[in-house]
Amino acid sequence: MAGNSNPGNGMRIGVLSDTHGLLRQEVVDHLAGVDAILHGGDVNNQGILITLGGIAPVYVVRGNNDREWADSIPLFKDFTLGGIRIFMAHKKRDLPGDLSPYDLVVYGHSHRYDEARQGRTVLLNPGSCGPRRFNQPITMAVVDVLDGNIRVTRIDIENKNRIKNHTVNLKAQIETVIKETQKGRPAVESAARRDWDVGLVEQIARLYVTHPGVDADGIMAKMGL
Repeated sequence: MAGNSNPGNGMRIGVLSDTHGLLRQEVVDHLAGVDAILHGGDVNNQGILITLGGIAPVYVVRGNNDREWADSIPLFKDFTLGGIRIFMAHKKRDLPGDLSPYDLVVYGHSHRYDEARQGRTVLLNPGSCGPRRFNQPITMAVVDVLDGNIRVTRIDIENKNRIKNHTVNLKAQIETVIKETQKGRPAVESAARRDWDVGLVEQIARLYVTHPGVDADGIMAKMGL
């Protein structure tokens, strides 16, 4: 298994979820020096996993918006890393009923950061570090493991409008959604035709309809990009 399995040596793990086709440079910067990366699903772009894999070994589960390219990615992961047992699923409702065997449980989907403890088990939703949805914060986490002890650090990402070139061209996607909306095509239909994230397309269409005259740059600004 990749990564440092000796708990006495310590391990730093980057935890993120719901990138939805966007890997911010700030996220990459915060991942520098980690020993492993956990991704809670809704990657939406295989290139993101390739880039993350160049930083550290990646452990990922499939989200509801990860389509055909992600068929080989499991819905759940149960494994040991850095001397702790970890369970991962995209949705909280899909977690096991009994979490006591695990030291760290990671999930995503809600785009909202959440951290809690159940006995010795740390439950962590790192939130979303992809496109901002309305006024929700852009977040990820770093987990430090030493001698079996887990310390979680929440990281809030500033909006500096820096998007890695290999990820989805979000501005072009927004421009397409605007044109589709002008033609009266439902957001769900537009997303299905292109295998795009339905939630993201709905958000773009809603911002366009509720802000007459707004263009792609204006929508990106309202999304915090």
